[in-house]
Amino acid sequence: MSRISIPLVGFLLLCCLANMIQAEGDYIKYKDPKQPTNVRIRDLMSRMTLAEKIGQMTQIERSVASADVLRDYSIGSILSGGGSAPHFNAKAQDWIHMINGFQNASLSSRLGIPMIYGIDAVHGHNNIYKATIFPHNVGLGATRDPDLVKRIGAATALEVRATGIPYVFAPCIAVCRDPRWGRCYESYSEDPKVVEMMTEIIPGLQGDVPPDSRKGVPYVGGK
Repeated sequence: MSRISIPLVGFLLLCCLANMIQAEGDYIKYKDPKQPTNVRIRDLMSRMTLAEKIGQMTQIERSVASADVLRDYSIGSILSGGGSAPHFNAKAQDWIHMINGFQNASLSSRLGIPMIYGIDAVHGHNNIYKATIFPHNVGLGATRDPDLVKRIGAATALEVRATGIPYVFAPCIAVCRDPRWGRCYESYSEDPKVVEMMTEIIPGLQGDVPPDSRKGVPYVGGK
């Protein structure tokens, strides 16, 4: 019966151990979709520096965003303010190209955390060339028609998603009772009950919540 030298056995064991350590080192828990959300969050937070945490809580305007800034400062979100677009008369494909570029830069950061792009789409996707524009909230509130407002929300969401944007700064549910406020037109009504009726725009923007969904878990996406 042949004998195996002890040094050889020891060498093979060391190789196996090294491979196991390497495999564990490559495993990143927060990137594992099979892990519970809270587990992934805790793992990610434990890896973040203070500067990265600050960056993730920061939202910058599109006009000052760049690949280097997003990657090096771990910026969490970008927005387009009123009239802020990739260029004059930018079409949906132009927006998608710009946002994909920003997202690729965020994913190339040390932790690879994706950014969230947000835009004002209060009465339609009004920053986009040839988008459907609806009346402002003060006009919609005058209709007293929550179903109409819900359908307007769904139409807006469809056009927003077509440009690669997952997040809108809407709705405005202010209750304006003093017209001297310069943005009173963003209020549906001075009557809180009317404003409450008009919140039907929310399931229009987000999509109806599935009947079997867990309470407390947001549901995003349209019909």
